Amino acid sequence: MMSNLFSVFDPSTSTFNLPINWTSTFLGLMFIPVSMWLIPSRHLMMWNLLMTKLHEEFKTLLGNKSKGMTLLLVSLFSLILFNNSLGLFPYVFTSTSHLTMTLTLALPLWMSFMLFGWINNTNHMFEHLVPQGTPTVLMPFMVCIETISNMIRPGTLAVRLTANMIAGHLLLTLLGNNGPTINQSLLWMLITAQILLLMLESAVAVIQSYVFAVLTTLYSSEVN
Repeated sequence: MMSNLFSVFDPSTSTFNLPINWTSTFLGLMFIPVSMWLIPSRHLMMWNLLMTKLHEEFKTLLGNKSKGMTLLLVSLFSLILFNNSLGLFPYVFTSTSHLTMTLTLALPLWMSFMLFGWINNTNHMFEHLVPQGTPTVLMPFMVCIETISNMIRPGTLAVRLTANMIAGHLLLTLLGNNGPTINQSLLWMLITAQILLLMLESAVAVIQSYVFAVLTTLYSSEVN
């Protein structure tokens, strides 16, 4: 039963022995030509406003040492948002519901931050291992705790995004499977619940991409 339930997340579709599910990751590129029109549309103006607000917020979190880092973070937000949103459409594979995708995003970013911090700001990184005001007796334990918390950061980033995307899709799948067997008088309740869940999942898609980008920003600001 569980294998059939989670089979909706199985990237098994293939053509010429090549899996084509992961090509849905690049479906967001279809929205780029919209920005090439001479007169911007309302969609483009809203998107530009969102990107500007994110740029200002990330710049504030990073401080004066951003130097183009906000471009990477805004692009990361856009990539995750497009994948989360397009995954709500029927027959579109949700790549962000797999640790293969989320760890690919989180692990290189975390590793680059750690390497940059330990190579260029070694004393600053050592100071972070012992919070200010820690008693002398607790310092060895705090070093262990802070080291472990730093090492599990990419895992928590990846699992948070994956778990939130899987949970909503599983609820939609479970309710949708009850459609053919449910009483016709209760069918309207099922449809209403599906619509409400779809609205909730749309909000989760935006929130989780924002949380991923903001946490990445905070992790990068710590090494400076």
